[in-house]
Amino acid sequence: MANNYPRLPPSGISVIVVGAGFAGLAAAIEADRKGHSVTLLEKVDTIEEITRYGDIISFDTNGSKAFERWPGVVDAMEAVARQTTWLDLYHHQGRFVTRQSFLGEKKWGRRINGHRGELHDIVWRHLVGRGVKIRMSTRVEDYFEHDGDEAQGIKPHAGVVIAGTKERLTADVVIAAEGVRSRGRKIVLGFDENPKSSGYAVYRAWFKSDQVAKNPLLKHLVVNGDTHQGFIGPDIHFLCSTLKNGSEINWVFTHIDDGNIEESWQFPGKPEEALKYLDGWCPIVHELVKSTPEGRLIDYKLVYRDPLPTFISPKARIVLIGDSAHPFLPTSIQGASQSIEDGVTLATCLELSGKGDIPRALRAFEKLRYERVHRAQAMGPKTRERWHKADWNEVWKNPTMIHLEREEWLLNFDAEKDAYDRYEEAVEQLKAEGKLSKARL
Repeated sequence: MANNYPRLPPSGISVIVVGAGFAGLAAAIEADRKGHSVTLLEKVDTIEEITRYGDIISFDTNGSKAFERWPGVVDAMEAVARQTTWLDLYHHQGRFVTRQSFLGEKKWGRRINGHRGELHDIVWRHLVGRGVKIRMSTRVEDYFEHDGDEAQGIKPHAGVVIAGTKERLTADVVIAAEGVRSRGRKIVLGFDENPKSSGYAVYRAWFKSDQVAKNPLLKHLVVNGDTHQGFIGPDIHFLCSTLKNGSEINWVFTHIDDGNIEESWQFPGKPEEALKYLDGWCPIVHELVKSTPEGRLIDYKLVYRDPLPTFISPKARIVLIGDSAHPFLPTSIQGASQSIEDGVTLATCLELSGKGDIPRALRAFEKLRYERVHRAQAMGPKTRERWHKADWNEVWKNPTMIHLEREEWLLNFDAEKDAYDRYEEAVEQLKAEGKLSKARL
């Protein structure tokens, strides 16, 4: 373990984190900060298999709070992040509608918007620098937990089974952070279930803006630094932005899923196919899609999971976080931030519970997170419907109707402070509900 980062004294709590996405990295870093002993398991062979893909990802002020506590991370992110404080919104035929400013949110913290792979790499390098134990090429095929048996000398524990070798790894707590296909969902729900299509899919592209800068219709997007704009039309919204002083550009648009793609970040898309959805849209949008280099476009199915009744296993030693627990639609702009909040809150609850009360920590975590995360999750469909089904006669009278909802309860939030402030209250509520007696402490 590296000693050049601040961390609390050893807690004696052992933690297995499954999955090295943002949720898993946040949980591992925060657990290490709190003095817990962490092992991170990731199925890919090299982290480049994760970082080389992706497009724009957004961390709002509530999500970036944690980055400021991880030495060097937030400054490295700022160096590659989009430098805008606004979103310009247009009718899909090209007429300007409104500018939404985010300047007022600066008092709540930092907004970090950048390439998913680049930001992930920054967090990954911080984790590695902390000296956390990491095992790559390690696919988890099953989860298990045990209340313990004093007569047989078995301590309470949770664990995972490694695919292929059938190796069994155990710890005081296991955190399932592998995303919507997490095998941890089976032990929480008690049965297997598959993701459902949300009815929508999204095209995503990211590339150097050299050719865009030479296009008379598009050069205004890149020649004056970073920009951020959205085009709103029937059943589609198209967002594009530029970063690194306009030298890189990305665009995404959500469309009705016609069932012709698989659930994968890596399914290749073709500009000519994307253009079929954009008939009647303005020339700027068409030209931007046409400018996308070969191999820089993906078409990704947006999957849906029914809200889970719980995030924790029956014996409360395994917990789901991030997309494993609550996948978000992109229009919520909160999926990444909520995954960071999950890791922060969970590590803090473990600190406050101590090694002897792991089930209490996990139940308190769920009590603190469940209502908030589902309230945030509901914002995605609301924004999509407000844009896709816009009544333009009313929008032209009141353009702010299509502004993103930016609410203080969501954005002006520090997950660590909240956990410290409300942990005991959550425990008392659990006692009153009789939920702590269901697990051995």
